[in-house]
Parts: sequence; C-alpha cells; structure tokens
Amino acid sequence: MILIADGGSTKVDWIALDEQKNELFKIRTQGLNPAVVEEKVLKERVLSAKEFSENLDQVTQVFFYGAGCGTKVATKILKDLLEELFSNATVIVEEDMLAAVYAATGSDPAIVCILGTGSNSCFYDGKETHMNTVSLGYMLMDEASGNYFGKRLIRNYYYKTMPAHIAAKFEESYDLSPDTVKHKLYKEPNPNTYLADFASFMFQFKEETYVKEMMESGFDEFFVTRVLPFEKDKSTPIYFIGSIAHYFYDILKKVADKYELNLAGVIQRPIDNLIKYHKEYLIK
Repeated sequence: MILIADGGSTKVDWIALDEQKNELFKIRTQGLNPAVVEEKVLKERVLSAKEFSENLDQVTQVFFYGAGCGTKVATKILKDLLEELFSNATVIVEEDMLAAVYAATGSDPAIVCILGTGSNSCFYDGKETHMNTVSLGYMLMDEASGNYFGKRLIRNYYYKTMPAHIAAKFEESYDLSPDTVKHKLYKEPNPNTYLADFASFMFQFKEETYVKEMMESGFDEFFVTRVLPFEKDKSTPIYFIGSIAHYFYDILKKVADKYELNLAGVIQRPIDNLIKYHKEYLIK
C-alpha cells in the first residue's frame, strides 16, 4: 500500500494506492503539524483512522507533505513517527509547499502560494523550490491566512470596529467571552487552527464592504511580503492553493491586477492533482 498525504494544520487528506497505482481509499484526519502538535497527539491522530491502524504493516511507501515541515527538527519528529508506525515503509516527509508545487504546476516554472490555516510561497524553477524567507508561523507571519483573518476578526470585534450587524452575528456564532478566547489561545493546543476556524465566518459576508476591504488589505500584504520579493517577470504564472484564495478569488485577482501580475489559477484542494503527479513521476 502506498500513502500520499497533503497535510495542513487543520486537516490532512490521505489517499491510499495499491502497487498498481489503483485507488484503495481516501480519508481525512486531523492536522499533523509537528511544529505545534505534541508527538503523542500526532501519533493518536494517525492511529485514529482504522484504515491505518488495521494495516500498518501493509504500507510500503509514504509521501507526506505537511505544514510545519519546513525545518529539520520538526520534519525529523514526523518522519521518525511515521517510520515507527509504518515499519515496512519508506517514508518521505516534505513541506506542504512542495505538494502545492506538484499540484499546481508540475514541472513548469511558477510562483506557488498557499492560503490555508497558514500561508507560504515559493518560486519553482522547474526543478527546485526557492523561498524568499523561512516561515515563522502564525504569531509572526502567515499573512492572508485563515488564522491571520481570524485574529483580525476577533480584534475588530473587541475594538468595536466591526459593523454592528456583523458583530451581532459573530456573537451568535461563537463563544467570544474573554476567558474562552484567552484559554483557547494560551492554554490549549493548536491556537492557529482555533483562529483559522473564525475565517469561515467571512464567507457569509463576502459581499459586505467590511469583509471586502479586510480581504483586500490582507491579500495586498501577502503580495508585498510573499510574492513581489521574488522579483520575477510579471508574466510569471502565479498559482494559489487553499479555500481562502478559492472563495475570495475576485478580490485576489483584483490585487494581482493592481501589481500587473499573472494569476494563473487557484486550486481549493490539491490532493487529486497531487495524486496524478505521483502516479506519473514519483511512484515506480
């Protein structure tokens, strides 16, 4: 059995193939970000899927692409864990950025960006990915990501700069008591995922000026910090991965046009394209 995983902080999409590259099953587990989730919890989340727990020794290859796998220490934690669980498998763990590249552009040069729970970008020259900076995660970076907009929503609510009718709906939708918010952020695991959950609220009000302006300023910050520093020709195709880009495509396109950049495509869920790439190029 061959496993391919597209892993974010919130969830991981898995697909299992047999040795003839036929699909066996698709499942989704909770996020496996080794930079913010304890090893014990990572293990529990993998084993929570009976498709895995009942077939650990049947797995021969694992291709895992995940958020938080951009540093050696975090990558080793997850690789060691997967090798322990799937003891008969060859395990490859790479950053989710590489999965985004495979899904979006294959072997053609492009700038590829992720707007999920977190955010990131790279330039792919057709063979290797090039980053303009290391990602330092949700507290310091992650412009235009789910957790970025979640933080802005909470701040705007508390500073009373959110329109009254939207604030009223926000109160109905979430427990916004200071004790709850602070406990979730500072006492519980995965505060980045907690923050990103608020971003889905924006989809209900995507036609409101308040939301449009917030999205536009967030996307603008992302282009300034994560795209323009590559200093590539304006004809270079730019691809985005993730629901934030998918649901707010019109605003994303508006900001790209402002900088005369080539927004070539948006992919909400890259797993299907990722499977195709592996079948053609990586699975022998």
